[in-house]
Amino acid sequence: MTGFWENIIVLTTARYSIVILCTLVFMAVFELVTSYKNWTEIKNGNMAVAMATGGKIFGITNIFRYSIEHNDSLLQSIGWGTFGFVLLLLGYLIFEFLTPTINTDEEIGKGNRAVGLISMIISIGLSFVIGASIL
Repeated sequence: MTGFWENIIVLTTARYSIVILCTLVFMAVFELVTSYKNWTEIKNGNMAVAMATGGKIFGITNIFRYSIEHNDSLLQSIGWGTFGFVLLLLGYLIFEFLTPTINTDEEIGKGNRAVGLISMIISIGLSFVIGASIL
């Protein structure tokens, strides 16, 4: 059975599947944190929500990229990826806190593209910092 998990196709498929599953779960958490419904707003053409959501997806998957690169074990990759997601979520909440004159969540929900773009860039930027810190 050890040889089975050492097969590159099996390992790639396992990592791919885990990242997809974790991304879905983590996006559901972001859905709970925001006041708007991501996929409904995107369906309705809200570009600000699309940018912010795209940044979150990129951020999550980029963190997992680093996690996979630096860990041999699938469980270690999941653990570091999850820890990275928590840091990304904290970054989102800190961004909201540090902009008291702008209700970031509300502005994105209303379609403010400028706020959606900044949110996207913050998620992407933080994912590189978080990812570079993963051992």
